[in-house]
Amino acid sequence: MSYQLPPLIWLRAFEAAARRTSFTAAAEELQLTQAAISYQVRSLEKHLGFPLFERLPRSLRLTDMGKAYLPAVRKAFDELSATTVGLFGPKRDKSVTIRATISFAVLWLGPRLKNFRQKYPEVNIRLCTSIWAEGSSEDEMDLEVRFGDGHWNDFNVELLCHDKIIPVCSPLFEEKLEPQSENLLHIMGSEDVWKRWFESHGPGEYDTVKGVRVDNSLTALEMAATGSGFTAVQKCFAEPYLENGRLIRPSKHELPALQSHYLLMPESQSRPKPEVIWFRDWLWAEAKAYFR
Repeated sequence: MSYQLPPLIWLRAFEAAARRTSFTAAAEELQLTQAAISYQVRSLEKHLGFPLFERLPRSLRLTDMGKAYLPAVRKAFDELSATTVGLFGPKRDKSVTIRATISFAVLWLGPRLKNFRQKYPEVNIRLCTSIWAEGSSEDEMDLEVRFGDGHWNDFNVELLCHDKIIPVCSPLFEEKLEPQSENLLHIMGSEDVWKRWFESHGPGEYDTVKGVRVDNSLTALEMAATGSGFTAVQKCFAEPYLENGRLIRPSKHELPALQSHYLLMPESQSRPKPEVIWFRDWLWAEAKAYFR
């Protein structure tokens, strides 16, 4: 089969300029002149028949066609780099550093890491946790999983998974108590969950002031398991507790989560290490299988 592909150097210039939002910055990275990068991108646009960038006074902005084309170009470079280094590159220590929220790391990602290690035993994993994305340290990370609306600067952001919210409580509460303002465990940043639950399902009045507030789902689940009250968390987080009987569902009612988990890669990474690509693709596959 004959492939009508544009020259690789044009695609490389486009990818670098899109990532750096500047012909000048792309030129510095690729050790070319700004004029050369501009010429290569214009040649690519002429070849494709569509503009890929809007030329702004001091930066670049991708057009809709540029946004649609970039993921495929980036993926192709990543896979080519990973395969080349994997087959022909020098032997070296392979490692991936990933940061995730503490609940996601402990309750979902951690138990699955053995699957990755079985597939890639030569890759070492460094898993760091955080509670709030804004409070994260500045350590160099290869990948990060954040919970939110998907809008973060200086990262390539892609949706990883979306889940439902369910209420849970200790088996001690079965048929004895119902969720009320006084016995609720709230998770900071998601205080609207119980309000939405009562509006759509729960009986009685709801007082947003009462109850206990914690800063992560893991703490809320542990407190609920000891009989401290009712909490409402993402279904994937509650599942281990439901399976071992430490928690039950007082209601089959589910709420849609208003936020999701996203996979982030720093835009400053000009070319991710092969093992980072392996981990990213493995994580996507695991999430797709679980949240299908």
